[in-house]
Amino acid sequence: MMDLRPVGYVIGLLVAILGATMLLPMLADLIEGRGEWHVFFESAVITLLTGTVLAISCSNGVGEGLTIRQTFLLTSGVWVALPVFGSIPFIFGETELRFVDAYFEAMSGLTTTGSTVISGLDSLPRGLLLWRGILQWLGGIGIIVVAMVFLPELRVGGMQIFRSEGFETMGKILPRAQEIAGQISMIYVFLTFVCVLVYAGLGMSFFDALVHAFTTVSTGGFSNYDASFGTFSGPAEYAASIFMILAALPFVRYVQFANGNTNSLWQDSQIRAFLATIVVLVVIMSVFLTSVFPHHWEQAFRESLFNITSIISGTGYASVDYMGWGSFPIMLFFLIGLIGGCAGSTACSIKVFRYQLLFASIKTQIRRIRSPHGVFLPQYDGRTIGPDVLTSVMSFFMFFALSMGILSWALALTGLDFITSVSGAATALANVGPGLGDQIGPAGNFANLNDTAKWLLTIGMLVGRLELLAVYAIFTVQFWRG
Repeated sequence: MMDLRPVGYVIGLLVAILGATMLLPMLADLIEGRGEWHVFFESAVITLLTGTVLAISCSNGVGEGLTIRQTFLLTSGVWVALPVFGSIPFIFGETELRFVDAYFEAMSGLTTTGSTVISGLDSLPRGLLLWRGILQWLGGIGIIVVAMVFLPELRVGGMQIFRSEGFETMGKILPRAQEIAGQISMIYVFLTFVCVLVYAGLGMSFFDALVHAFTTVSTGGFSNYDASFGTFSGPAEYAASIFMILAALPFVRYVQFANGNTNSLWQDSQIRAFLATIVVLVVIMSVFLTSVFPHHWEQAFRESLFNITSIISGTGYASVDYMGWGSFPIMLFFLIGLIGGCAGSTACSIKVFRYQLLFASIKTQIRRIRSPHGVFLPQYDGRTIGPDVLTSVMSFFMFFALSMGILSWALALTGLDFITSVSGAATALANVGPGLGDQIGPAGNFANLNDTAKWLLTIGMLVGRLELLAVYAIFTVQFWRG
């Protein structure tokens, strides 16, 4: 029988850390003086005590590392447990959300999806606004560690190709994870700090700069205002675009760059493909806006750059209601939301490298058909792609399409219209944030959806954030048989 104590120990520690971070929004409420500080104090006590008791009770089962089965359970268990405690301030705070709404909001925050059920953000206490930003910031750093340490070992969705990046961890997952997480965390904190300074220098208040830096670098997309980033038009949109792009690049490349490999960023074909995609899309959208609407070229370029970068990186900010731009931009935004950023970043969705592997495989098959007697092997970044990686990637694409279809069908059964069902399923699995349509589009939110739809989308956010297969595997009979 599997020993669950190491899993419980790690989850307990992370729950306790989450409880400690609740003291920061408590201080924000104390400074603001609106009398809401006690909500975070009580939430912190509950979360800290629960996490500490769980960690202590499981500490006698901790070894040097985790088995693969334990790691599967840990990666899913953390993202199920943390939103439970992250939802407490939304239940007892000024929002007074029901559990389904509070859990949806906390899951959306920790998975950096950015979908929200809260209206009237402009008038909320600062503690709750800061808490939403903290949830996304913690989720952003958490998913980088998962993507760079755990998923390659679990051979999920082709992620094992990144085991050759100098981060071998097999057989010593937790000890090696600590070393990797330490290096990545310093880069993550540095980017956040610089983003705060830039936002503040462009006219944001310190509080707005801090929260939006949290949700930009994490590519989360929560804002302090119902108008999202439309509150800050002009230079702030350019700054946000730059930091969203930086956050969507592989953090392992930043670590290599900091250690002296100055060519590490540009040598990565994944980065080049991601940046080239953004450039092409921005040019196309800018030309479209200046041709169809009376947009000045600078406004067209700025709005195109910001909103395309926001959607493709999975951040989910919106500076305008692009639903009014017509059917072509709407379809384009839907499709680019299924591209995503780079592996090992805070970005989400399918990821650029999987498309590169897919196209490499298609190219190889075409060459084999053209020259049946030739020997052709698909390559990625100058390396031959093994059959296990290709199988894993193809399985990911199949499961993503199947999951999106089933989730769309299930949402439609709850009474949602076609556009809301399909775009809701896509935005949940891809962790993008806003969907399409009047209800869940960039000018709306998810508050008016029925409870069943909210639970389905919550599950979709979890499954999508953990690359689908890492979650599905634990529901197989073979997994529990060992």
